[in-house]
Amino acid sequence: MNQINNYNTVYGKTNPSPEDFEKMSVKRFGSVIGLNKKQEAYYRQLHAEVWDTVINRIKASHIRNYSIYITKIEGKHYLFSYFEYTGTDYESDMKAMADDESIKRWWKETDPCQFQLPSKKEGDQWSLMEMVFFMD
Repeated sequence: MNQINNYNTVYGKTNPSPEDFEKMSVKRFGSVIGLNKKQEAYYRQLHAEVWDTVINRIKASHIRNYSIYITKIEGKHYLFSYFEYTGTDYESDMKAMADDESIKRWWKETDPCQFQLPSKKEGDQWSLMEMVFFMD
């Protein structure tokens, strides 16, 4: 988790180190991606009526409190995502999600609505954000 954006990270009691993050029973993730302005209405409509199969797969992958926000900065639209992971094998759960046929169909609809940011890691769609403050 450390140095997601190549910043000099400072850890303390309200910003867990990578070792402390791994020990947490609930892991919190924030990420960001661009939203193509011309496809905003379609993206909103998709999320107003998310398929049950998508919701069920997300839950089966131990994700809860999942939310996506839209904001506009300097004329560009961006999506901010937040979720909590409660499982014990993040990589395996994310692979199960990526391998799910319903999720693949969902991403076929949503991915063209988005534009990736330069800070994303190879293989990721969204750019992970670094946690700098945590209070439970």
